[in-house]
Amino acid sequence: MPIFGSMGKMNATLAALVLATGATGPAAEAGSGYPDPFEVAQFRILPGWRTPEGTHMAGLHITLAPGWKTYWRAPGDAGIPPELDWSGSRNLAGMSFHWPVPKVFHQNGLRSIGYSGEVLLPMELVPDGPGTIALSAELSIGVCEDVCMPMHVRLRADLPAGARPDPRIGAALRDRPMTEAEAGVVSVRCTVEPIDDGLRMRAEIAMPALPGDEVAVFETADPRIWVSESAVTRQGGALWAESDMVPPNGKPFFLNRSDVRITVIGGDSAVDIRGCDGG
Repeated sequence: MPIFGSMGKMNATLAALVLATGATGPAAEAGSGYPDPFEVAQFRILPGWRTPEGTHMAGLHITLAPGWKTYWRAPGDAGIPPELDWSGSRNLAGMSFHWPVPKVFHQNGLRSIGYSGEVLLPMELVPDGPGTIALSAELSIGVCEDVCMPMHVRLRADLPAGARPDPRIGAALRDRPMTEAEAGVVSVRCTVEPIDDGLRMRAEIAMPALPGDEVAVFETADPRIWVSESAVTRQGGALWAESDMVPPNGKPFFLNRSDVRITVIGGDSAVDIRGCDGG
């Protein structure tokens, strides 16, 4: 169940009734040339609370060593996509992350999208029934500096129903991309044309400019489809973004425009756009 990826170490947080155990792979073995992952990243789970909707809002707090970064859900060609398998948990029917606004990094001519320093990722869990959620998950993540390391981490946490809201998780929930209405998006129109190995999508997004250089990230409903780094230009009140999409079979395919997700990132701001109209 791919949800999140990065690298690091896990700490036990007694106040949170959490046992988080770090597990390193061959990349971290002595003499490999890789730094000790326990010095690169630290993880802990904030236990959170039950929401009025009946879900449980917890948090995954990641602290990175200076110069290191980890990745957003769509990390770019230079990033390592995140994955989380929570199938070993009890009293848990589903879970998802709420992603704070990410940063755009440029290194060696490549672009990646993620976080540096530290990040708190709110985790919304859906319990099977009342009582404590016994979270038992395997996290595969990537962290990079001059080198990139994969890491596999075991997360263990008991998440009781009676805990109070945590203001730290609340602040991370507020640090989210704006909705289309909040950002003043007027319209989003997309045209699609076949290419030899897939499709090319071009989006015209009528919206006020975000601070700094704007970046647009396309995502499809099928995570197997490779999406290229987009080319972006601004013409007055509209942002134009173009990206190629290539499925595993390398052939043109049908794409439902309503399933396309576009995130525009600029400075410390971002806009989350769900679907687009035909051009």
